[in-house]
Amino acid sequence: MQASDMQVIGVCRFSYPAIGGFKIEHETTEEREAFLYAPERLEERFRTFESFTLPALQAQSDPDFTFLVVIGQRMPPDAEARLRALLADMPQAVIQARPPERHRTAMFKAIEAVREDRGVPSLQFRMDDDDAVSVRFVERLRAAADRVRPLIRQERFVAFDFNHGHVARPGPEGISAQPVVKPVWTPALGMSVKPWARRGILNFGHQKLPELMPVLTLPDPDMFVRGHNTFNGSRQRPGIKPLDLPLLDSGGEAVFRRAFNIEPDHVRTLWREPLPS
Repeated sequence: MQASDMQVIGVCRFSYPAIGGFKIEHETTEEREAFLYAPERLEERFRTFESFTLPALQAQSDPDFTFLVVIGQRMPPDAEARLRALLADMPQAVIQARPPERHRTAMFKAIEAVREDRGVPSLQFRMDDDDAVSVRFVERLRAAADRVRPLIRQERFVAFDFNHGHVARPGPEGISAQPVVKPVWTPALGMSVKPWARRGILNFGHQKLPELMPVLTLPDPDMFVRGHNTFNGSRQRPGIKPLDLPLLDSGGEAVFRRAFNIEPDHVRTLWREPLPS
């Protein structure tokens, strides 16, 4: 078993109205959809997705992966058309429109629908629609799996935690960001999953992984960008103060271009107009 034999699957929930799985809860599915599909929120998600998430995935040094984007069946048609247009030139992308279900059930079904029966573990990762990974993430994930093949043979799950990255906020002036070291954060967090396992990467709270499985910590620099914006789920709770993120200088912008294929001039163009109110 080589890591090159393993299917790499990344999954992104793009405003999917799951039952559970959110920091902020709603009484009904209709209330959740109204929140998720509000014009201001959707526009912000599209801009962060285009600013951060897609450029890094489109420039992967190892292009052999599946990028699964899960949406709701009642996403507004113009929003779905916009999403499909953004992903039209990305052969790795698969869009699944799913009905509202319990979060973990829905995500397991979604991943199983794209998982190939190769008889070896898959390598899974998760990301939000405002996050990014290094342009070498898939390559580095496979290399890490090769380093611990005996462990992968023995264990149902093994997690791979690239814990060095940046918190960043896009805006009309460019990118405001600061470097961070965060253990088992969701961006740049991978997992090997046995083909017969009945759970996947979105069936676990990421902070709980060290209690449940072996975790290999990999302190490679500049492996993720964690998007920071108005509608982050973790920002919705009372008493949360905004982070003071300094605007990147030319050196910082060069790091984002090199490590993540994120172009600050494109960010400035995307964010020039204010969000709809």
